[in-house]
Amino acid sequence: MGKSASKQFAEEVLKAHNEKRKNHGVPTLTLSSKLNREAQQYAEALSRTRVLKHSDDSSRGQCGENLAWASYDEPGKEVAERWYGEIKNYNFRSPGFSSGTGHFTAMVWKSTKKLGVGKATTSDGSTFVVARYFPAGNITNAGYFKENVLPPKK
Repeated sequence: MGKSASKQFAEEVLKAHNEKRKNHGVPTLTLSSKLNREAQQYAEALSRTRVLKHSDDSSRGQCGENLAWASYDEPGKEVAERWYGEIKNYNFRSPGFSSGTGHFTAMVWKSTKKLGVGKATTSDGSTFVVARYFPAGNITNAGYFKENVLPPKK
């Protein structure tokens, strides 16, 4: 994948995030070239192993992470829509973390400011996508979900 394609993909994922964040009344994210580089490196590592697994906490520092795999070259907007689709499983009356809603809550986490995106394609055409969030969301301490995962505006 060429440089311009990766930049275009990252901007597409960013735009989709910010459209969803606007619905929740939280500030927009900005792309970070440092996070883009780190996310790209990890996407490439995933494409080599072909195993979708989160990076070690120590390797991503203070960043949160969303991952995606598709058997085809999935557009950035679709990747973000898939993550956001977990909203249907989120209970705003009882906020907190669950494995079925972690992608969604990372996307709309109010205190997150920066995003990094990487995408790597394997020889069979499948893709691995990595999104990095700074500062990380999904903090399970009491009150954090209530303060950072706001219901969508009507």
